[in-house]
Amino acid sequence: MAGKVFLVGAGPGDYRLLTIKAVDCLKIADTVVYDRLADPRILQYAPKDAEYIYVGKASSQHTMTQDKICQLLVDLAKEGKTVVRLKGGDPFVFGRGGEEALLLKENNLPFEIVPGVTSAISVPAYAGIPVTHRGVAASFSVITGHEDPTKETSDINWPQLAKATDTLVFLMGVANLPKITSKLIENGRPASTPIAIIRWGTKLKQQVWTSTLDDAADMVKREAIKPPCIFLVGDVVNLRKDLAWFDNIAMKPLFGKKILVTRSRAQASKLTFQLEELGAECMEAPAISIKAPSDDYKALDKAIESLDKYNWLILTSANGVEHFWQRLDKAGKDARALANSKICAIGSATADALKGHGLVADVIPDRYQAEGIIEALKGEIKEGTKVLIPRAAEAREILPDTLRKAGAEVDVVPAYETVMGDGDAEEIKKELAAGNIDAVTFTSSSTVTNFLKLLGGDTALLNKVKLGAIGPITAETMKKNGLTVSVEAKEYTIDGLVEALKEAF
Repeated sequence: MAGKVFLVGAGPGDYRLLTIKAVDCLKIADTVVYDRLADPRILQYAPKDAEYIYVGKASSQHTMTQDKICQLLVDLAKEGKTVVRLKGGDPFVFGRGGEEALLLKENNLPFEIVPGVTSAISVPAYAGIPVTHRGVAASFSVITGHEDPTKETSDINWPQLAKATDTLVFLMGVANLPKITSKLIENGRPASTPIAIIRWGTKLKQQVWTSTLDDAADMVKREAIKPPCIFLVGDVVNLRKDLAWFDNIAMKPLFGKKILVTRSRAQASKLTFQLEELGAECMEAPAISIKAPSDDYKALDKAIESLDKYNWLILTSANGVEHFWQRLDKAGKDARALANSKICAIGSATADALKGHGLVADVIPDRYQAEGIIEALKGEIKEGTKVLIPRAAEAREILPDTLRKAGAEVDVVPAYETVMGDGDAEEIKKELAAGNIDAVTFTSSSTVTNFLKLLGGDTALLNKVKLGAIGPITAETMKKNGLTVSVEAKEYTIDGLVEALKEAF
């Protein structure tokens, strides 16, 4: 049976502007055929085992011609696959979605159009420029700026267009700006008309330039402005001075900063989200990955079989909570199995993970170091007290050793293992060498050691970068490896690290 093709608009750049229907389509995709301007994070909604085909096109650099892309969709559908053709913006606004749909129709193949948020209105909005505004602009036009400048005749009706609507929005127009501006002025648009050029609109590296129509082409040369850009013409541009919000440094103190996040891919989202809300552009480069322990949970499962013998359960991380609970459930048990035990949760994130399973920790130490834990458990740990600590396989021995010195009988069992992450070493080095990274965040000792392995031990690449530690243990590991700790969280949590970065910049 023939498959089906969904022609899906990926939106203008900010991946959170993706529609719910687009997400639903991605979830069932066998193959995703995607463009250059589609944010890579959108691909996370597709199945991990889906086929991914990149067909991006930059100016004069086409991975695949449009004809071949159209034929590819036909071939994939004929193979019975569910295909998502992911296109930047909207498929039918200069997205050539019509051409792709027509060839599918000719081959009697089913397809659906899933509209996307078009850059024509969303990019100006992110720059604080409404394309219409009462008393200023009652109409707008969207025009391709990508017309071949060598053509003898233009498909654009310049005499009509120049004064037809109050606001003109040219998509992909930077390369042809000298022709566009001269044609508009030649056909009656005042040379003093306000203009805006918006690069990478809606993304955290957005840049906005404003000037007048007669200066626009010179400004592109002067500022070395490169695609992808939108060129906006009209009096609405003047509203930016009051309506700018996305790139407002007072509202987004980390705007223009690029921060490298080394957490595991599964856990990076919280830190990334908070930094992006403050305006930072984040590069996720996982230095670690979390997996089952090498003994395949044998030691943990054995401890869970006899939970009733333990007086204390000490959980050192949210990962420890989740892996412990998975094995507890696997054993057919629930929270009642902990009736004879008190629980110590090290850190607010660990305590929150515990609450997610309906339990409140008996003790949450103020300090997340061995000394702080012993102090919090003062009077509770006696000779013969039985303690279970399910934690990372490679964690430090200082906590169990200190408890044993206090007389406790401690069983330490691996609940998970931290291994090397899948961060792109070459891309990381390239971005650091180019000076594109303003800060690197470390949320555990293992992120430090594994990140340095990704760099091949080349710490010189980090000399001009702010290095942030989530707490003193991570900071100590950084110092031991010759790194300068420029940012350290006062509260040893993700929230604390974000606040420290905010203060540092």
